[in-house]
Amino acid sequence: MKKANFITADQAAGLIEDGKTIATIGMTLVSASESILKAIEQRFLRSGSPNQLTLVHSCGQSDRDRGIQHFAHEHMLSRIIGGHWGLQPKMMKLIQENKILAYCIPQGQFAQLYRSMAGGEPGKISKVGLGTFIDPRIEGGKMNELTKSAVDIIDVLEIDNEEYLRYKPIPLDYCIIRGTYVDEYGNLSTEEEPMQLEVLSAVLACKKFGGKVIAQAKYKVAAGSIHCKKVTVPGVFIDAVVICDNPELDHRQTSSFAFDPAYCGDIRVPVAQSEALPLTVRKLIGRRALMELSQGDVLNVGTGIPNDVIGSILSEEQVQEEVTLTVESGIYGGIPMGGIDFGIAKNSLALIRHDDQFDYYNGAGVDVTFMGAGEMDAAGNVNATKLGVTPTGAGGFVDITTNAKHVVFCSTFTGKGLECSFENNRLHIHQEGKIIKFVNQLQQISYNGNIARQKGQKMHYVTERAVFELRPEGLTLIEIAPGVDLQTQILDLMEFTPLISPNLKEMDAAIFNEHAPFGLKDYLD
Repeated sequence: MKKANFITADQAAGLIEDGKTIATIGMTLVSASESILKAIEQRFLRSGSPNQLTLVHSCGQSDRDRGIQHFAHEHMLSRIIGGHWGLQPKMMKLIQENKILAYCIPQGQFAQLYRSMAGGEPGKISKVGLGTFIDPRIEGGKMNELTKSAVDIIDVLEIDNEEYLRYKPIPLDYCIIRGTYVDEYGNLSTEEEPMQLEVLSAVLACKKFGGKVIAQAKYKVAAGSIHCKKVTVPGVFIDAVVICDNPELDHRQTSSFAFDPAYCGDIRVPVAQSEALPLTVRKLIGRRALMELSQGDVLNVGTGIPNDVIGSILSEEQVQEEVTLTVESGIYGGIPMGGIDFGIAKNSLALIRHDDQFDYYNGAGVDVTFMGAGEMDAAGNVNATKLGVTPTGAGGFVDITTNAKHVVFCSTFTGKGLECSFENNRLHIHQEGKIIKFVNQLQQISYNGNIARQKGQKMHYVTERAVFELRPEGLTLIEIAPGVDLQTQILDLMEFTPLISPNLKEMDAAIFNEHAPFGLKDYLD
């Protein structure tokens, strides 16, 4: 086996030519090849090269500061094809100001597109995205005005009289990856990474198009000293290796810490019963949402309200053993992190590859998914991907909500400025939010209510004062909070009038109680 080509980060940056396409592999700051990304940025700032690049990434890869934020310069990028930009303010600014072409592909489709590309297939064929902003008959995943007239990267196919989307192959010139150990032959392992991601699939996709693979590693070891089953990428596929000279800064396990063995499964740590979260609007919504669970369910938690409170409430209610929590990065069980560290968990029971996880989400489908949301219309369509001028993108939202057996959206009833309290197990609204969320026209369709009804998918939309269910006859109000006036505090604050259940009832007063637990275990039983 040929010895590996070990180079510096600056030399790696020098390999990147103008106008080429680069794939970077990571999620949040996990697996970010920070030494290499910084060196590419510094070269551009010094010389104006490399420029007019296309950046390809399946999911958000930043912590608002590092990661692919290093590419967020006008003229350095001409095009981005990505999954999510919620933690990339500089990139979102370039997109909303029409400084670059911007396409969004759902995260799971993207992770698996690498597999299709690697095998020489004509693209990734799936029903995921039909009827949403991903569909080329609606927006085609194009995230700004500049991109509207640009070439489509998704098209519609008919197979056996059924419609599918085809996510077209994206020829790659470079793929930048990261690992823990690399031996003298370039064999790379990833055991300290808190996610498995889709590293090998992306590498093989790059090789299919004759591209170069550049790896950043933490440690160099002797030839053959990595156990063969722990090799994530064989050295024959890696063109150059950069050993990080400052792992504390540029090879962090995640944004918040350099390394914690509990997050990559090396150890399990004792976990004390945490203090109950104070009762807030977000916790209230989470409590009511979790009442949709059944014992034995496998659930998924998305970003926003669910990621902030669902795990904590499950712990408070001591029902972690009754259900199985999963995260799109491949996690089963454990204690998930959130925010800039979304996608990792301490004490996981299992951690599988990112692209394999979406085989489950896109195939069998999770029992229940809890997702954040921004807007909903009378048809039950939901927008969670473009709010105001902010083009956050899909992440795993479109994949997971398309095939989940039960989708539970979690949102405040109005936005920006809502203030509430919960005395005497009732909801008291002291200041109404300025933004109406139940609208006649969505800014973007992230979830298609008509398609959901046609296939009999179960869907609830949970807020602090009202719960809606998507029924065959339409969107139906089924519960209101104790202490809330139906006309003035619900219907008058909607741009459309929903159907109202003849059995309209009050939300369970127990969820408005400031003490924990509120009794979730009884609902599961």
